[in-house]
Amino acid sequence: MAMESKSRKRRRPMANPAPLGLFGFAITTFVISCFNAGFFGVGVSDPINVVVTLGVFYGGLAQAAAGILEFSYGDTFAATAFTSYGAFWLSYAALFIPWFGVSEGYKSALGDTSHAQYVFSHAVATFLLAWTIFTYIMTVGSTRTSAALCTLFCLVALTLTLLTIGAFGHFHKVHRAGGVVGIITAIVAWYNALAELLDSQQKPIIRLPTGNLHQEATVENDDCD
Repeated sequence: MAMESKSRKRRRPMANPAPLGLFGFAITTFVISCFNAGFFGVGVSDPINVVVTLGVFYGGLAQAAAGILEFSYGDTFAATAFTSYGAFWLSYAALFIPWFGVSEGYKSALGDTSHAQYVFSHAVATFLLAWTIFTYIMTVGSTRTSAALCTLFCLVALTLTLLTIGAFGHFHKVHRAGGVVGIITAIVAWYNALAELLDSQQKPIIRLPTGNLHQEATVENDDCD
């Protein structure tokens, strides 16, 4: 038992995976939102190859890995959020990777026609709708975390809502609005990531306020004790 306790003391505490997950989400969201908003000389009709690579490796694999590590942390909300949104980026990227044959499947079944493109675009819109519903559910859960994180989920929900409406109705202005809100969402995600990163350091140069939303509940529990 003595040897076991000494070995435990020598172990370093596990690093906080939250900054990795938040940075992966922020950067991927920022890049795709630039396409959706038509910023920096890119537009909706341009190839999204860069977004696909980010969606696979950083927004997808890295963020999902952060979510899996959050299970070890015992943080169910963060684990669910990071793993789910990591899977979101991976699945979204798969829609546009020829090897998966998603869009080609619609063409082979319906022919290379405008109707096939219409059905595929509405299928993507349904995909976005499902993730919009999921995000609103997670937004409810975020009300017990921090004001900064809750703000992030509200913006993600708004972004996906606009993109879903734009996809179903082919409303280009609504789609571009979703891109603009998505860029703001990425900035807020960067803020949350930096706050987590600084808070994980032993002697941070500064601490960014995030606004603890569950402090009142903790005080009530302490009073009950």
